[in-house]
Amino acid sequence: MPPHSGLPLNEYLTRCCVSQGNTINPSYHAARVISEREIPIIDIAPLMSGVEGAIESVANEIVAACQRIGFFYIKGHGIPQSTIDTASAVMRDYFRLPSQVKAQCAVNKGQRGWMAVGQARLEGSATHDLKEIFFWGPESWHPRLKNESESLVTDNIWPDADFPSLRQHLLPYYDAARVVGQLLLSAIAIGLGVDRDFFESRYTSPLARGQLVYYPVSSASDENELRFGSSPHTDFGVLTLLLQDHNGGLQVKNRAGEWVAALPVEGTIVCNIGDLLNRWSNESLSSNFHRVINTSGNERHSLVVFLDPDPDAVIDPSELGFPEGLEKYPPITAGEYIQGKNRKNFTQYYSKNPQNVEK
Repeated sequence: MPPHSGLPLNEYLTRCCVSQGNTINPSYHAARVISEREIPIIDIAPLMSGVEGAIESVANEIVAACQRIGFFYIKGHGIPQSTIDTASAVMRDYFRLPSQVKAQCAVNKGQRGWMAVGQARLEGSATHDLKEIFFWGPESWHPRLKNESESLVTDNIWPDADFPSLRQHLLPYYDAARVVGQLLLSAIAIGLGVDRDFFESRYTSPLARGQLVYYPVSSASDENELRFGSSPHTDFGVLTLLLQDHNGGLQVKNRAGEWVAALPVEGTIVCNIGDLLNRWSNESLSSNFHRVINTSGNERHSLVVFLDPDPDAVIDPSELGFPEGLEKYPPITAGEYIQGKNRKNFTQYYSKNPQNVEK
């Protein structure tokens, strides 16, 4: 079913959440349909126009959404549809490979490679998430970072021998998404009232990580089973760009504590703020809880790019204009922060044996 399929949103959500023959307790997946006032769709084409008034207007829209709910859709991002389609197709093909082939690139401590179902469980979750992930990051690093922890600055693990098209077709989308992310960060800087290049000097060799995520059809029939595709969580870093397929399943918690369904909208990318930018902005920008519940009756795929700073970049709220003494957090490097989050949430699942996982 393509995004919206010309259906009213309420009917579309019903079809997404309750598939034929899949009886799901409504309390498990219940999520109200969003209005555009809650998670706005922002046309970012003016950010590329060079027209100051138009740039500031879009920047203010983005920051307002980040302050209110921490999520927004973007359109007019300039990534060719052919690049998106090719990356999406190779993602689906990759996850169809036999587990034995994918296991040749088993995930390591640097969060590179393939993570099997049963290896991903976020801190505080009752059980593992129902998903597979393929992780990658920058193809090269600035020489000054050679002494950084190998769990941050590390080489990618590509299945070039068995599936060389993965690297070939993913990297063009990844590179394009990074450019869009930098554009959004410039807009956020403008909206916060600092120099538009504020983030640029902190993103010379960034922790820009990519994930392909595969969600099998959920067999959950009761909320007590907690079989989330992705358990309720906030993202660790600064900025996330999510390309979701047409099956839906992403839900965001609003300020009233309601789960709202962030449905796929054709031609858009979903963006959200992470914990590190929440900290950097002295909590003026919201890092919001979200989750994935795949009740579509179909396999679900998403392509995610996390755009985080250089590992040695200092995250200091006072640099974003907050008066000295009013900062809620002391300075910390991006690497220290991300590494601490990874240790709590992922390290124990870095098994070289994909059979040695929770089922």
